[in-house]
Amino acid sequence: MKRRSTADDSLKSALKEALLETLQEQREVLREVLAEVLEDAAMGRAIQEGLKTKRASREQVFAALRGKP
Repeated sequence: MKRRSTADDSLKSALKEALLETLQEQREVLREVLAEVLEDAAMGRAIQEGLKTKRASREQVFAALRGKP
């Protein structure tokens, strides 16, 4: 098993520190990115489920959007 050098350990430590600092400073950006990822995943699941059901008419879609059965 090869032992890592001190330089490798220092680089790894510096990268970890830089990443943590960036994440702490850019929390809002990270939240936005995660929200987009979750929305995309949910949309993908909704599309897959929608492909399994029968088609709805335009009137049925708009009635559902207005909250009417």
